[in-house]
Amino acid sequence: MEILATAIFLSAGLFMGWSLGGNDAANIFGTAVGTRMIRFGTAAIICSVFVILGAVIGGSGTSHTLGELGAINKIAGAFAVSASAAFTVMMMSKRGLPVSTSQAIVGAIIGWNIFAGFQTDTSVALDIVQTWIFTPILGAIFAIIIYWIVKYFIEHTKIHVVKMDKYTRYGLVIAGAFGAYSLGANNIANVMGVFINVSPFSDIVIANTITITGVQQLFLLGGLAIAVGVFTYSKRVMMTVGSSVFKLSPITAFIVVLASALVLFVFSSQGLYNFLTARNLPAFPLVPVSQSQAVIGAIMGIGLAKGGRNIDVTKIGKIGFGWVLTPLMAMLISILALNILQNVFLQSVVG
Repeated sequence: MEILATAIFLSAGLFMGWSLGGNDAANIFGTAVGTRMIRFGTAAIICSVFVILGAVIGGSGTSHTLGELGAINKIAGAFAVSASAAFTVMMMSKRGLPVSTSQAIVGAIIGWNIFAGFQTDTSVALDIVQTWIFTPILGAIFAIIIYWIVKYFIEHTKIHVVKMDKYTRYGLVIAGAFGAYSLGANNIANVMGVFINVSPFSDIVIANTITITGVQQLFLLGGLAIAVGVFTYSKRVMMTVGSSVFKLSPITAFIVVLASALVLFVFSSQGLYNFLTARNLPAFPLVPVSQSQAVIGAIMGIGLAKGGRNIDVTKIGKIGFGWVLTPLMAMLISILALNILQNVFLQSVVG
């Protein structure tokens, strides 16, 4: 009976992973699919493989930050928080909006803090909220820089148009794989981070040499859920990002994918963080950030680099409204879900 209950509670994390796969992970190849340089099926396979690798290998750094925001100490509470965030993302995705799963899980965790009567660490919350502002800006900066480099390269080399098309496709695949890995490493905290303190998994030791930790097992499960979301629910959001906000050429699509991947990498790389802090240099916080925001920022950067023409301001405004609404909605739904679990189903949601 206890195993069944644990499986039911963990299902919220799987739901969150599925929602992330349908929304945020879709944005990695949204530009490539939107420009018809890569077929949806190919993009989904590459994205799924590398997002799982990123989750298992490099997903621990950003999870620590979410734990500082709210240390959820009951699996039923973790279920309510995760399910609330996933439901919020699903509702936004249904409207074709590339919303932020990072914002959704943060809003839901704050909802748990309010319900439990715990004070939210304002310094941690501020670090996270700052990334919501810096993520699209950094995406735009990276995109502008890469755009100038690529433009210079094209203007000063004589590559046949057929070869350029082939190189662009290869570039989209490589950048997409890098982006998927970075997404898995950065955003798996949104999927399974709230379950770390209440994980039901024990470490597995293989041949006395290889250890698969309980947290890595959680992240593998979450990565698989993301992959399912990519295959079943991501195509509509891919087309929204890839063709609606700004009309992208195949080359600018490559730039957007690479720029957004770099944004996630700098916010999830423990190695980069340690390298910079060891030399007393400012480092990016290890925080789960929004792939959607990075992509939209990169697309806006391309638009600005090309003179600001053909940017769909109405679409940008609609997406921005979704970003503001997401954490507020997730917080309210989380408080409601916790109340129902505790008072109707008599589950202990706070330790």
